[in-house]
Amino acid sequence: MGFALLTLGMLAAIVGVLMLIGHFYKGSTADLVDWKPIRSPEVEAQNELDDVRQMLEAQNEMRRRRGAPEIDEQGIRVEVEEEELERLRRGDPFGA
Repeated sequence: MGFALLTLGMLAAIVGVLMLIGHFYKGSTADLVDWKPIRSPEVEAQNELDDVRQMLEAQNEMRRRRGAPEIDEQGIRVEVEEEELERLRRGDPFGA
């Protein structure tokens, strides 16, 4: 019984000390763990745009094979807007 209490007490003390260090540390948490982003936000945004373009091109390739009309970004935006308006009109509880 004494060993279990001692173990739990030591664990609580370690957690308490770590929480105190985190509370009183003046730098950011990223500095605390020496974390630096690999890529800049601009590069991430450009990667996202490239991904969307590539997915759209791949979808259009599949649509051409089926004989369906191609879609563009504006068409997708219109579709999404229509679906959003329909969801809002219905009062869909899962869309919030």
